[in-house]
Amino acid sequence: MTTPSLDAPAQGGLRWAVKDALVLTGRNLQHTTRQPELLFFSTVQPVIFVLLFRYVFGGAIETPGLSYVNFLMAGIFVQTTAFASTSSAVGLADDLSKGIIDRFRSLPMARSAVLAGRTLGDLARIVLVVLVMTAVGLAVGLRPASLGGMLGAIALTSLFGFAFSWIQAYIGLSVPNVEAANLAGFVWLFPLTFASSAFVPLDSMPGWLQTFANATPVTPTVDAVRAMLNEGLPLQAPLLRSLAWIVAITVVFSILSVRKYRSVT
Repeated sequence: MTTPSLDAPAQGGLRWAVKDALVLTGRNLQHTTRQPELLFFSTVQPVIFVLLFRYVFGGAIETPGLSYVNFLMAGIFVQTTAFASTSSAVGLADDLSKGIIDRFRSLPMARSAVLAGRTLGDLARIVLVVLVMTAVGLAVGLRPASLGGMLGAIALTSLFGFAFSWIQAYIGLSVPNVEAANLAGFVWLFPLTFASSAFVPLDSMPGWLQTFANATPVTPTVDAVRAMLNEGLPLQAPLLRSLAWIVAITVVFSILSVRKYRSVT
């Protein structure tokens, strides 16, 4: 009598990998519903940013030809999805510290399923948070040019958050505990999002900072979302750059995360 290989499903092709990933996606979504505070805090922070910039700083920031609220909300959408992606790092670090990752690795499942299930579950939560932020934006004066543009903006920002979830997955597998994951997941997002076109026009920044802002994935994504929400802004160039960043980040960090998952103890 032979013992079946634990890697058998992982060698069974795409169908096994998708099935395993969907099972673990459901597990992570159930975990979210049992901890509603995760959704609460994911939405409270961006709402605070909306109110702060809309009613406190908005009058001091000039956006010629465009109302500041329509300028602002594109940045809020992108920042919200970037910050929401940190749950991937925290969740994986928590599973790792509790020994759950070791249990998953001992099961006959695709090696990518744990990570795919985590990031897909977080994608569903990101979409929900973006929808909430859309309602908040409409309440404070956001007036999108078209429904199609609004839906396109939601889709692009959700994909952006999904790509960043893979970065966070790699971080979560690389740090020693949940506290470190929380810190490592957030610390680099602040300069990346604030040193961009998210909240102020780039021409208000010094030249060296403009160069940095243009070299990050945040600025083209914000510019593409802003163009979708408003008529008359160039869309093609920032959209192509944003999609290129999203694909590159997803591919590179999914590979790195799977490799890290195989070796982590």
